[in-house]
Amino acid sequence: MNNGKFDLSDRLEDFAASVIIKYDKKPLSYAGDYLAKQLIRSSCSAALNYGEVLGASASKDKINKLRICLKELRECLRNLNIQVKADLISEENISDLIDENDQLIRIIVTRIKNIK
Repeated sequence: MNNGKFDLSDRLEDFAASVIIKYDKKPLSYAGDYLAKQLIRSSCSAALNYGEVLGASASKDKINKLRICLKELRECLRNLNIQVKADLISEENISDLIDENDQLIRIIVTRIKNIK
């Protein structure tokens, strides 16, 4: 973050980078590999689509782009929850990702409400 200012773009990029770093090692199972790849795709997609929000001029377009970010973040959360429930990873090992994911979802929901 720049000079202590809140920057959602940076947080989304940091979240995607954290996912990549956490899942950089190859999982030992087919399911672990599948979910890790999907998690990386959806976390990066949320960050990349937020760039589209920044470039959108109309409120309706911003809301649509934010909804895509929200969809991707919710997919990340479901993915993380499935991994924990399937004992592919411990909740303690990814609690930081789950917490940041939840905060990002709340922020995006608030942004959508504030634009409406």
